[in-house]
Amino acid sequence: MTQSTPISLDNGGKSSDVVLDVDNLTVEFPTDDGVVQAVRGVSYQLRPGESMGIVGESGSGKSVTSMAIMGLLPRTARIKGSVKLHGQELVGRSERAYTELRGNKIAMIFQDPLTSLNPVYTVGVQIGEAIQAHNDISKKAARDRSIELLKMVGIPYPEQRVDNYPHEMSGGMRQRVVIAIAMANKPDVIIADEPTTALDVTVQAQVLEALEAAREETGAAMVLITHDLGIIAGHADRVCVMYAGKLVEKGTIDDVFYQPRMPYSLGLLGSLPRLDETGRERLTPIVGSPPSLLNLPPGCPFTPRCPLAQDICEREEPDLFVTDSAAHVAACHFHERLVGITSADLFGTTSIDTEDLTVADIDPDLIGPAAVVHEQDHAGDDTTGTPDLAKKESS
Repeated sequence: MTQSTPISLDNGGKSSDVVLDVDNLTVEFPTDDGVVQAVRGVSYQLRPGESMGIVGESGSGKSVTSMAIMGLLPRTARIKGSVKLHGQELVGRSERAYTELRGNKIAMIFQDPLTSLNPVYTVGVQIGEAIQAHNDISKKAARDRSIELLKMVGIPYPEQRVDNYPHEMSGGMRQRVVIAIAMANKPDVIIADEPTTALDVTVQAQVLEALEAAREETGAAMVLITHDLGIIAGHADRVCVMYAGKLVEKGTIDDVFYQPRMPYSLGLLGSLPRLDETGRERLTPIVGSPPSLLNLPPGCPFTPRCPLAQDICEREEPDLFVTDSAAHVAACHFHERLVGITSADLFGTTSIDTEDLTVADIDPDLIGPAAVVHEQDHAGDDTTGTPDLAKKESS
């Protein structure tokens, strides 16, 4: 069997130019019912100016990983491993030390801009506050810089908008204000946590354009967290796929999108429509749901949903194995079997024609629980049956 990949290969063996080095990061939350293993041994390296995407389903640990890096998790969280910014260890730092770094050397763009902004202050005051927190400049200079930043992120009439309150702006404009705050002090790392959630496609494009402007203006490395593979494809250099708190595949965009070596990655790509694969007629859903991170059983957490699963998968959780190149690694005992395999070959396609669907097919509440049970019963029979539409809709 192929040997597991050394983590140092993430950046081609170079360490001197690494701006953010995350090594074996683990986050646990103790509860009355047991320990939630939210993040399990995440490792990656990021170089200046590089954009890396982290993709996965809700609950996979994407946001918790970034909150741990920023030092924003509650005190009850158990954090192990190492997070280094320019070689300086962040794990275990005091809140005062983190305050000096946040917004200055490392910044984060949160998912909901409305809760990120203070409703009783104008956006100009809030941007200016971020600037003055790390720079000895006057309020007038901070205001002028705020107007400049609003213009950079594409907000029209910045001279007037600088005096607006958050509620006077649309969701897309508020998100661009948050981006302006993040780039205000030209940080070395910007973490964007699902910055386009709940925005329509036109506004999404504007926000992504603002992110690119922030990256160009600051020269910062960027971590782009999302569940949208299309965003990753267009705005990241590398991609990490997360499942059940662990990175299960890492590589360049071309590696992961066109030569996936982890069944989960292949299933994700097959479950979404793609303009670059016009010959594919049907989507290929992944049967089942992600496991609970509370008291995870041994073995690969994707085993119950994986058509390739064998006994070793239930006993041993795979490491990250080198696949077709040193920079492309995947956590699968049988990654070599995925060469030349499509998602339809592995998971099968749905046998339902969407043109024949009714509301009752999609909403189980309209037809009672019996139909849902019927759909769930087929899951263990084969890999080509009808997908559990009710479950897919709820996820």
